[in-house]
Amino acid sequence: MEKVILVDENDRPLGLMEKMEAHEKGLLHRAFSVFIFNEDGHLLLQKRADQKYHSGGLWTNTCCSHPRDKEDLVEAGKRRLKEEMGFTTDLKLVFNFIYKAKLDNNLTEHEFDHVLIGNYSLAPNPNPAEVGEWKYIDLELLKEDIEIHPEHYTIWFLEIFDQVKDYFLTAEK
Repeated sequence: MEKVILVDENDRPLGLMEKMEAHEKGLLHRAFSVFIFNEDGHLLLQKRADQKYHSGGLWTNTCCSHPRDKEDLVEAGKRRLKEEMGFTTDLKLVFNFIYKAKLDNNLTEHEFDHVLIGNYSLAPNPNPAEVGEWKYIDLELLKEDIEIHPEHYTIWFLEIFDQVKDYFLTAEK
C-alpha cells in the first residue's frame, strides 16, 4: 500500500496516509513533477496509460509522483523517471507550487508539487503500464496546442506549464 506525505502549506510533514485515501479526501500532500528537455530545448511529454487510476489517456509532463517517507525529492524524481520512462538523468529542484483540482473517479488532487528539471536527448523506454505514448515537442507548438485543446492535458500540467516554460527559457539565456 503506497502512502503519501501529508503536509501543510509550508511543506511541513503532518503524517502519512494511503495514497487513494488522500486523493479521495482531497488532503494536501507532497508530490513532484519532472520536466525533461532535450538538446534542442524540446520537452519530453508522456501520454498517461489509459488504465491509470486517474487522468488516463491525457498528455502531461515527463513524469510525476509522490516521494516516499524520508526520501529525498531529487532521488524520488530519479526513481520515478526510471520506473515510468526507463531512464535516469540528473535533476534539479527549481520551484514549487500548490494546486487543488477535482479529477475523474471522484478524486481530488491537492498537492504541494516540487518541480524538477533535467536534460536527456535519447528515446525513452517507457513502462506501458504507466505510459501510452511519448514525444519531444517544441515549447511554442505545445503552447499553441494547449490553447486549442486543453482537454488533452492533465490539470496539473495546465497549471504549471507557463511557469516551467518561462523558467526554462530564462535559464537558457
